[in-house]
Amino acid sequence: MSSKKRIPSGERAAQKRAAIIRAAREEFLQQGFGAGMDQIAIEAGVSKVTVYNHFSSKEELFTEVVHDALEQALGETMDLMTARLHSTDDIREILTETARGWVKGIAQPTVLGLRALIAAEARRFPELGRAWREQGPNRFAEPLARALRAQPDLTIPDMELAITQFYALVLYPHIVHSAYGDMLDEEFSERLIVGGVDMFLGHYGAA
Repeated sequence: MSSKKRIPSGERAAQKRAAIIRAAREEFLQQGFGAGMDQIAIEAGVSKVTVYNHFSSKEELFTEVVHDALEQALGETMDLMTARLHSTDDIREILTETARGWVKGIAQPTVLGLRALIAAEARRFPELGRAWREQGPNRFAEPLARALRAQPDLTIPDMELAITQFYALVLYPHIVHSAYGDMLDEEFSERLIVGGVDMFLGHYGAA
């Protein structure tokens, strides 16, 4: 009979877990998914046994690294968007400020580096791609969809398509450019966001 793995708990265990995640993130970014668990343990200042007490496999550790990086990058934006949804029905403001938060978070070199690594390993480990999609901008899809449905001036027959189009207008150009080692400057990024929101709302019928 199999038993569920017991994850170490308590403040000291939490500190070790955080150290492992930080060390793993740096090793993965420098060495790719081939980074060794032995070296990760050394960089974290813990034993290899401790690493495996917290994470049963390299795939599980990498998934947690992705989750942690995206939470740091987008968690605050998610909180701010949720608060904004309860304080205003100005959909232009909601979309614009949310897009600014996405770009600020996703365009960080660490996050872009992890995304590139995921793309390189997605065929062998499709769960890594799923982790990115679930913890990345897709986590905003449902609250954004609710906000858009509440707008009487908008007609959106296919919400999934609309959300994807919005990502394409304001966020995906940063990801595409970063794949070639290029970063969009802040002024152009702002024009991209403001213009993208205008195009999106214009297409779906906002005055």
